[in-house]
Amino acid sequence: MTVLARWEPFREFTTLQDRMNRLFRDSFGDTREEALSTSTFAPPVDVYEDEHNITLKIEVPGIDEKDIDVRIENNTLIVHGERKFEKEEKEENFRRVERQYGSFTRSFSLPNTVDTDHVQAQYDKGILKVQLAKKTEAKPKQIKVNVGSERVPEGKGAGKAA
Repeated sequence: MTVLARWEPFREFTTLQDRMNRLFRDSFGDTREEALSTSTFAPPVDVYEDEHNITLKIEVPGIDEKDIDVRIENNTLIVHGERKFEKEEKEENFRRVERQYGSFTRSFSLPNTVDTDHVQAQYDKGILKVQLAKKTEAKPKQIKVNVGSERVPEGKGAGKAA
C-alpha cells in the first residue's frame, strides 16, 4: 500500500521562522520596550594621533555627562556610560524606535608612550573628547641636517696633479 503525502515547500521556512521568533523572545523579553531598555550598544569612536597627543572622539548624544565615566586602569582607557530609555505615552498603537538604549563600555589599550597623569576629557554637543598627552621622551625629535660641502684640506683634494 502506498501513501501519498502532500508536499508543502514552505513548511521548513515557517518552522525556522517560529524558532527564530522564540529565540529572540527568550533573549530579549516579551515587549520591545523591555528589549530596548536592557540592550547594550557601542558608540562610534574616532582616534587621532599627532606628535603631542592621542585624541579620541566618542559619539554619545543624548547621554548626560553625569552618566559617563572615564578612567584609566592598568594602562587601559575605559569609557562607560548609559543612555536611558525614555518612555513616552502615546495613544497610537504604532511606535518606531531606532535609537539604541542601554549601557556601554569601550576599552582601549594605551601604548607606553601615553602620560597617564596628563589626561583631559571634555563633553560638548554629544561628543566626548578624551585627550591623552604623550610622554616627553616619546615625542619625536627634529634633527637638523647641515647642507653644504665640507672643506677638504689643501694638498689632499682629488684631481690635483702631483
